[in-house]
Amino acid sequence: MAASAGEAPIPGRLAILAGKGRFPVLVAEAARERGQDPYIFEIRGEADQDWSGYDHCDISIADLKGFARVVRHEAIGSVVLAGGIGRRPDISAVRPTWRSLTGFLTALRVLVSGGDDKLLRFAIRVIENEGVKVVAAHQVAPGLLSQAGPLGRLAAGKADLADIEAGTRAALALGRLDVGQGAVAVGGRVIALEGLEGTDLMLARVADLRAAGRLPARRGGVLVKLCKPGQDERADLPSIGPGTVVNAHAAGLAGIAIEAGLSLVLDRDGVIAQADRLGLFVTGIEPRDEETGR
Repeated sequence: MAASAGEAPIPGRLAILAGKGRFPVLVAEAARERGQDPYIFEIRGEADQDWSGYDHCDISIADLKGFARVVRHEAIGSVVLAGGIGRRPDISAVRPTWRSLTGFLTALRVLVSGGDDKLLRFAIRVIENEGVKVVAAHQVAPGLLSQAGPLGRLAAGKADLADIEAGTRAALALGRLDVGQGAVAVGGRVIALEGLEGTDLMLARVADLRAAGRLPARRGGVLVKLCKPGQDERADLPSIGPGTVVNAHAAGLAGIAIEAGLSLVLDRDGVIAQADRLGLFVTGIEPRDEETGR
């Protein structure tokens, strides 16, 4: 696998552990553009794209033994985690390898009570224990990373900046609890926090509040999505796509703010087109967490 500037190349073939959505496809396409031939692990019950044009296999997320077998057979040296995972694996379905047996009790505790970031950190450790390196999606597809400033033709106004500030404080606090990455602020007041349901269902709740008259009828408010403080950047970076813009519009919001350099824009052209068509701003911000200093 080709490495980022200043990093030694990682020997072996690149693989993608593919969950829901187009995100894994974008990473796979970027890998091919870089001259690589990625192998696709389709996560059973999660992957929903057509992988017929790639070497691939269908595998349970709990099948560590099967994963290790394919890693050896395909000489895989690095893995990217990409795409949504709707359900945690059932501990009774785990097929461990000898290498992973020592972490089985830890796995049980994490699966039962750990937050998403804790679970992902554990998953990365288990994968790397099988002799492969987990790399960040943006190392393979750097074009997905968000930049600072507006993406489309619209920019945030004065009232929007107050909502961004309120949403930023809430999203950082939420992230420190390892609960979610997003918050919605309207009129300088936080009115929704992202939980296990994810961003789209949070926005649906905001739309319901608007329809019920609990929020001003006029358009206003901002969705803020930030990386969790201290989050491992190799998995589950906050992301938006064209559907996020459509859902934010349905919720009556004025725009979306995402963390520059630590968020992913899936289908940048589509996001910009939807934002311009619907009259929303989408902007990259550089928040400062007073608690951690980042």
